[in-house]
Amino acid sequence: MAVLNDILIILALSLVVFIVFSRLKIPPIVGFIITGIMAGPYGFALVKSVSDVEKLAEIGVMFLLFTIGIEFSLKSMFRMKRLVLLGGALQVAITVLVTFFLCRITGQPAGRSVFIGFIVSLSSTAIVLKTMQERGELDSPHGVITLGILIFQDIIVVAMLLITPLLSGVSASIGKPFLTVLFKGIIVVSLVIFSARWIIPGMLYFVARTKSRELFLLSLILTCLAIAWITASQGLSFALGAFLAGLTISGSEYKRQALGDIIPFRDVFISFFFISVGMLMDIGYFVQHPVLILAVFAGFMLMKAVIAGGITALLGAPIRTSILVGIALSQIGEFSFLLLKTGLDRNILTNSLYNLLLSASVLTMLATSFMISLSPFFAESVLRLPLSRKLRDGHYRTLNSSTPVRKEHLIIIGYGLNGRNVALAAKESGIPYVIIEMNPDVVIGEQKKGEQIVYGDATHEAVIGHAGVRSARVVVLAINDPAATRRITEMIRQINPNVYLIVRTRYIKEMESLYRLGADEVIPEEFETSIEIFSRVLDRYLIPKDSIEQLVTRIRQDGYEMFRSFSDGTSDHKKKKTPPGHVSGKD
Repeated sequence: MAVLNDILIILALSLVVFIVFSRLKIPPIVGFIITGIMAGPYGFALVKSVSDVEKLAEIGVMFLLFTIGIEFSLKSMFRMKRLVLLGGALQVAITVLVTFFLCRITGQPAGRSVFIGFIVSLSSTAIVLKTMQERGELDSPHGVITLGILIFQDIIVVAMLLITPLLSGVSASIGKPFLTVLFKGIIVVSLVIFSARWIIPGMLYFVARTKSRELFLLSLILTCLAIAWITASQGLSFALGAFLAGLTISGSEYKRQALGDIIPFRDVFISFFFISVGMLMDIGYFVQHPVLILAVFAGFMLMKAVIAGGITALLGAPIRTSILVGIALSQIGEFSFLLLKTGLDRNILTNSLYNLLLSASVLTMLATSFMISLSPFFAESVLRLPLSRKLRDGHYRTLNSSTPVRKEHLIIIGYGLNGRNVALAAKESGIPYVIIEMNPDVVIGEQKKGEQIVYGDATHEAVIGHAGVRSARVVVLAINDPAATRRITEMIRQINPNVYLIVRTRYIKEMESLYRLGADEVIPEEFETSIEIFSRVLDRYLIPKDSIEQLVTRIRQDGYEMFRSFSDGTSDHKKKKTPPGHVSGKD
């Protein structure tokens, strides 16, 4: 009962904080942290079971790493190898080295100095990508470079979590435990690779054939928990296990469906992680040492901006791009909080140092959205200085998105008879298209034929997002589930208000609601069947084919008004909108 009471308080307080923060355009993660500060023992002490909240937080971290593993692609990393491997490795390595030397100058032990370097080197993937997405900058040159470096950080954090337990006592005897952990890690990774190749895809294929969303979700959670448990039982990080569990799915056809199913759970549980971080922040310490905290905060952001921006310039980017990347990566990231808590638990950090780093890190996250908004102004100010042409323009000209972007294409949802006919017509006409289908047998079979088809449930934004719904020109929705049809119609219209959405329905009564939800054109099977029968009757009466086609065209252009009037028993039914002169094809 106490846990339920605490969760209720947290959710209610989060709602109030989010309403205020949304008006101020401050990222939700910061809202979670502020909620934790207010509800925690150093705030108003509203939450009593802090340990229970921390357990929920651990689940959130596990799901976060699980989704990162699912989204991780060796092929994508290879395409971005210069940005990921070179840019990311240099950014992390130089930041760790600079931080290490600064800490050593202040008298910190070697192990602690390396650990603090880990913390400072990471940036916030969640805040940066969300802010850039809202600003439409993900495909810009600085967006691509930022993404490449963030990808490397998300990967290297797994190694940092693996090394962290060894830093609590850096000495000459570190070699043996490190080799032991390395040996266990090799065994576990080998088992995961075997599972990814032979076990997990087969299991998910069997589950997908049942077409049960609940069973598919349970299979995902079982995979994540099982592999996390195996790694934790061997003395490795449960977070590493969650990441490896995601990797077992990342190369399968079920990747996007898995993301769509697991992301809501991740978002709910990861909120408790950031709330728990806020609960650990000592407001009293902040009040006692404001100058020190602000100095460390400013030092972190300046150092990281200079390092990330300098590396971007070394990659050959123009000075403006380098400044934008440097500012975007200048904050401390969410995984740094995970490392901070691990360092405190393992006595790598003292309470005072923990509070200092935590307070400064929270401030960097609070400042991120504002700094990114101001970054173009900073860049333009620098460009007014007398700079060399090489520094101003750069020399690396191939900074573009690493993944192929579909534009002006057709999306076909459902690969039954109607979907197949639309795909065939699109292929014959040279129209680029992609198909979304939930039957794994159909997907596998059509992919072998070279068809552009992906597995997934289109009710998930991750699935239709992967199909490129934001840049699509037309979407044809041809599935037999009325509830799912309504949900997909509404979601597509919210994501892309400009796409032309054609929806097929089996039932006349669904037309009204589908138009209200945003469909541009609704084609009912019942009326199309009537048109086909009527056409054949007229043909038997030797009516000229041109006259029959004109009549059919007029019926469709009028939104089946003639048939609908008869079916409703009225003659003045509200006419639905259709594009002038547009003719709907047969279903």
